[in-house]
Amino acid sequence: MSDWRDYGNGIIAFDAGYVRPLLAAIHMVVEGGRVAFVDTGSREALPRALAALQRLGLSPAAVDYVILTHIHLDHAGGAGSMMAAFPNARLVVHPRGARHMAEPSKLVAGVTAVYGAEYVARVYGEIVPIPAERIVEAAEGHVVDLAGRRLRCLDTPGHARHHICIADAASGGIFTGDMFGLSYRELDVDGRPFIFPTTTPTQFEPEEMRASVRRLLDLQPAAVYLTHYSQLTDVPQRGAELLRRLDALLALTEAETGSGEARHARLKQAMTDYLLAEARAHGCTLDDAAVLDIWATDIELNTQGLLTWRDTRAT
Repeated sequence: MSDWRDYGNGIIAFDAGYVRPLLAAIHMVVEGGRVAFVDTGSREALPRALAALQRLGLSPAAVDYVILTHIHLDHAGGAGSMMAAFPNARLVVHPRGARHMAEPSKLVAGVTAVYGAEYVARVYGEIVPIPAERIVEAAEGHVVDLAGRRLRCLDTPGHARHHICIADAASGGIFTGDMFGLSYRELDVDGRPFIFPTTTPTQFEPEEMRASVRRLLDLQPAAVYLTHYSQLTDVPQRGAELLRRLDALLALTEAETGSGEARHARLKQAMTDYLLAEARAHGCTLDDAAVLDIWATDIELNTQGLLTWRDTRAT
């Protein structure tokens, strides 16, 4: 397997195979021979999940849960395929996302509106519906019991209203989905990670995001496990950087006037310049083209999310 990270605490991360290497991680929690997967990547992920189980000497029947931090398809697109392959598994998802996993047509339509039909067909393929009776709605405080290991679900809006984080009592870690931003390993410098916010195109809410990030920080986790991309320690420092950069993106957005494509292009360029400057200050030595190759899609989606938030607030 191209990327395999065993943290020695019952948590393993491997590459979901989504779009490019080291873009999206799938996390496994392993306890007493039972398994929970956290997030699923897209349709490319199932063979990798099966290979991960085989590497541990486990069968598909060992999977008790597939947990989604939220239902954006880079996190949930492979859920239907996984559930079909894991006969004992139950899907754990925010109550706002449950109906879309049972009947995904509206979810697919929303993603198609952002990315286009060709991209959705090529990257995600068919989104397989999941029988409603196998779906567990994880409201605030819901506890997933994995062979006695308690995984507590936290309602954490800001990136999306259907977002949960999962606090693992055994390791002291938290699986944060997209709530604690993005941190791609290519930008690590001397073991120090670079972190940046992610503001989704339709449900970004900055005050809720700040509150959710601060809630996670108040729990004083030993580590956070991001879908993009896996374990971060020194969590208070990373959280401070994340909130500072979120404030900077909001300031760039507030400074924009007008509407339409010209405004979008200006904000996108301003965000690009800011990200490159922050990467340089962090000590990143990749050239600009390499950095932007990694971040291009996120910059575009962040731009959409920030402008949607501003326009919604204005009306």
